[in-house]
Amino acid sequence: MNNDTKYMKLALELAKKGLGSVEPNPAVGCIIIKNNKIIGTGFHKKFGSAHAEINALKSCKKSPAGATMYITLEPCCHLGKTPPCTNAIIKAGIKKVVAAVGDPTGKVGGKGFKILKKAGIEVETGICQKEAEKLNAPFFKFAKTKKQWVIVKWAQSKDGFLARTDGKRWLSNSASRKDVQKIRKKTQAILVGINTVIEDNPKLTVRPDNGRQPLRVVLGSKSKWPKNCYLSKTAKKWPVCVFNGRNLNDVLIKLGKKTIQQVLVEGGQKVITSFLKQNLADEIIVYTSNEKLGSKGKVKSSQIMMKNYNRLKKNYSSKKSFGKDIRLTGLRTNHQ
Repeated sequence: MNNDTKYMKLALELAKKGLGSVEPNPAVGCIIIKNNKIIGTGFHKKFGSAHAEINALKSCKKSPAGATMYITLEPCCHLGKTPPCTNAIIKAGIKKVVAAVGDPTGKVGGKGFKILKKAGIEVETGICQKEAEKLNAPFFKFAKTKKQWVIVKWAQSKDGFLARTDGKRWLSNSASRKDVQKIRKKTQAILVGINTVIEDNPKLTVRPDNGRQPLRVVLGSKSKWPKNCYLSKTAKKWPVCVFNGRNLNDVLIKLGKKTIQQVLVEGGQKVITSFLKQNLADEIIVYTSNEKLGSKGKVKSSQIMMKNYNRLKKNYSSKKSFGKDIRLTGLRTNHQ
């Protein structure tokens, strides 16, 4: 492994620390090297806060003039919630910028590199490009296509049931449910069908509240909602978007116009099945408990859900245990 790859991999690891806090912005990491030593590190910590390059420059214990900056995404060159990073890089006297990948958005789209080159800064790109694109796959998809990254998530018993009849609410354990909150933090919308509202009375919020709640989306008539359900009681504080039609492509197009980049589909069985059948899912996450429900179970995973789950068991991108629960995560075939 050469030094460029080594430093970029370190920057990518830093970038991962921002996942769940920076969306819909990309997660970005930055390393500053001078005389073969790391003199500064930083990552984008929170949406609306300083970018990775600024945090790395501020962390430098010695002057960054003449140093090389390793950054996982092309520096921004426009005034948004924060000033342009290109200005700060030029002012700091950085000699060379090594970027994993260009920014695909119209606001940047190579302009950042051009500004740096015009200022006499050497620019190199393409180091760990695939890893950088994978890290921010939802950001890249939306920037290029205006289509959301759709995550389909469900929990099931060991024998494939999605719900239970014994009066207990949950299939997964508390550690798994806490992990779900981390996934929700990354998304801008959580989508369920009307049956989930009727059966589960969900809140569809990030807990604890971090001040940025995803849009709650329900497929099905509001007239069918149970009286005093959570969604109704909290609608003034956290909006709910209701779609009476079942055309999922239309739903996604309308959500795209609201600049929603990631959608988390949480149920129920009919809705999840529809997304899978129409090949609209980019990522699948399944939590499986160690419990067999047998006669205590109701509503089994559909045929296409089990097909995708069995494929996931053989070709997952990540596998993690939460007590006796197992979470499998993977991309749909067209993203592998």
